[in-house]
Amino acid sequence: MAKTKELSKDTRNKIVDLHQVGKTESAIGKQLGLKKSTVGAIIRKWKTYKTTDNLPRSGAPRKISPRGVKMITRTVSKNPRTTRGDLVNDLQRAGTKVTKPTISNTLRRQGLKSCSARRVPLLKPVHVQAHLKFAREHLDDPDEDWENVIWSDETKIELFGKNSTRRVWRTKNAELHPKNTIPTVKHGGGNLMLWGCFSAKGPGRLICVKERMNGAMYREILSENLLPSARALKMKRGWVFQHDNDPKHTARATEWLRKKHFKVLEWPSQSPDLNPIENLCRELKVRVAQRQPQNITALEEICMEEWAKIPATVCEN
Repeated sequence: MAKTKELSKDTRNKIVDLHQVGKTESAIGKQLGLKKSTVGAIIRKWKTYKTTDNLPRSGAPRKISPRGVKMITRTVSKNPRTTRGDLVNDLQRAGTKVTKPTISNTLRRQGLKSCSARRVPLLKPVHVQAHLKFAREHLDDPDEDWENVIWSDETKIELFGKNSTRRVWRTKNAELHPKNTIPTVKHGGGNLMLWGCFSAKGPGRLICVKERMNGAMYREILSENLLPSARALKMKRGWVFQHDNDPKHTARATEWLRKKHFKVLEWPSQSPDLNPIENLCRELKVRVAQRQPQNITALEEICMEEWAKIPATVCEN
């Protein structure tokens, strides 16, 4: 049956006016060119609700009962890696047949949405305590202190890299809860390994590491690039150098830094998320990906070009 056109508000009000002066439903219908049943429905609505306006519609009933909503919400709260297919099967066993989009819509109304699980360092209790100690010690450090730090780290850039993802159900601002993350550990290798440094004043030197890095090679990199970077960045007297606690950083390099009287920032283990150079490395990878290098040689050239192009304002941020 074709859907009929809704009567205008003026027409509905006119029906009520004619009814109030004593006209029958048939007479009103003939005068306005409407069916008697339509006129009767408008009059009954006016008598019941004292209005001819459209009333709020309840819509179709929910496919999932309140009890079912509680069940699937409880399930994903206990295990955020539960898939929509798992929930569909759980409800089907309980006697409710629904689709995956219905699951998504229902959980979204509960404040949950499917997101990619964040990758974070695998932390032991000793790491957590070290992080907390570092944060408390530096909580009130002025911005000027951080602007006088040279940050450094190695990063791997793949020519045709593809990052695997996992989706989890979580509430807003809960992306770093342990249940919603994928633990990772640092590892070497890759198509191109780079060492770089920067400060709030801009990027320092970026070096391509051709061989597997060890303590001697790392010390050589520092001796050839750290002081030139500090001079190029015009660091203030008493500037501080930051590197993490990788074993190759804590052997010969530490002794060399001590002999050269460089100040080194004490750094908690397993805390790359504290190092702002991680953000700069991501900036570099985005810029390089946009250039779409096709071989390792081009990848290295583009990395050097894009690193040099990063403006000081990005580093300062």
